[in-house]
Amino acid sequence: MNRRLRICSEEGKRLSVDYSRLPNADILCIDMKSFYASCAAVMNGLDPLECHLAVVGNLQQSGSVVLAASPRMKKEFGIKTGSRLFEIPNDSRIRLVEAKMGTYLRISTEITRLLHRYVPVDEIHVYSVDESFIKLNGTGHLWGDAITAAEKIRDDLMREFQLTCSIGIGPNMLLSKLCLDLEAKKTGIAKWAYEDVPEKLWPISPLRKMWGIGRRMERRLNNLGIFTVGQLAFYDLQALEKKFGIMGTQLYYHAWGVDLSELGAPIMDGQISFGKSQILLRDYKEKNEIITVILEMCEEVARRAREHRKAGRTVSLGIGYSEKELGGGFLRSKSVEEPTNITMEIYKVCRELFETHYTGKTVRQISVSLSNIVDDHLLQLSLFEPDKERKRELGYVMDRIRRRHGAASLLRAVSYTEAGTTRKRASLVGGHKA
Repeated sequence: MNRRLRICSEEGKRLSVDYSRLPNADILCIDMKSFYASCAAVMNGLDPLECHLAVVGNLQQSGSVVLAASPRMKKEFGIKTGSRLFEIPNDSRIRLVEAKMGTYLRISTEITRLLHRYVPVDEIHVYSVDESFIKLNGTGHLWGDAITAAEKIRDDLMREFQLTCSIGIGPNMLLSKLCLDLEAKKTGIAKWAYEDVPEKLWPISPLRKMWGIGRRMERRLNNLGIFTVGQLAFYDLQALEKKFGIMGTQLYYHAWGVDLSELGAPIMDGQISFGKSQILLRDYKEKNEIITVILEMCEEVARRAREHRKAGRTVSLGIGYSEKELGGGFLRSKSVEEPTNITMEIYKVCRELFETHYTGKTVRQISVSLSNIVDDHLLQLSLFEPDKERKRELGYVMDRIRRRHGAASLLRAVSYTEAGTTRKRASLVGGHKA
């Protein structure tokens, strides 16, 4: 089959992508439907598809987040992931369950073991607790074509775990994920090929429905007059590169369904940033308390950068105000001359941003990120900061101690104050009770 796709743009300009030269595997993207809620339902002897159940982080806190809701809970009560405990109506049909993250992780591990029956270990990529990619090439004589294999996997999961799933199939990781999100989650199992790109991918709007495009990127693309994936596919590539750098190139080719990443590699090539965001356990009004949490988060962001042997030039601080303040907040960034992964240098920038833009309102959410990433070995020594290398190495020493003895084995003094959150969060799994 000739896989060269030629389409005319509105201006009559002819563009082409030679799909015959691109990877054309059978990759399955498997998503466990309402995973946490389904696990909790089965553990409580309930039918995941029929019960009205919500998994909540902490039943003792009215503002606690709903981590998952069963399909009927979503449909009939409008409660979904991200809703709050106080939003759940008082109805006798509703079952509220506190999260058991350790158990959910163990079930996820067992599901991955089930997938090992179908493909070798190196053909499986666990994308998240409830989502995995597997590559089926060469298994046709064992399991049949991709649709047949997907049906067998779905049936095995139902028989052995009483859990339902949706499966998207595509020639690469990107299209299998898009197939899952945009079609298979409605139909159960679906398959996309390169030939489906004009009909199924290009009409997508709003752009945030496209995997890899968030609200901020959507707004920036809208400002360029791009409102559908098809318009993105026919936008001038050089203009996108000039505006967004390497991200512009990725966005352009993803709009054509092109993805050259190997199974297990990040679909969006290159680490764009290292960050941490948290919704605070309570409203923070005192300035010194807010600063305490910012310092703890800078510590974590610096650790994540060091873990990948990276450093960054741009520090961003986001502050979200409480609902009592009618919401709002700010997100500001500042670039430094030399890239860094040193906690106190990141904190110094965050403190400056905070002092400049904070208006004194009650805070409920904080985010810190480090972007404009470079390799750690590119850091330069300065004659004016002779102890910078020592500070950098100290960070790596602290990381090694924490890896060996636990995240809470070495903390800053501020973490032992009432405002600190690190000690409490160190006892959680995925931010919630184990």
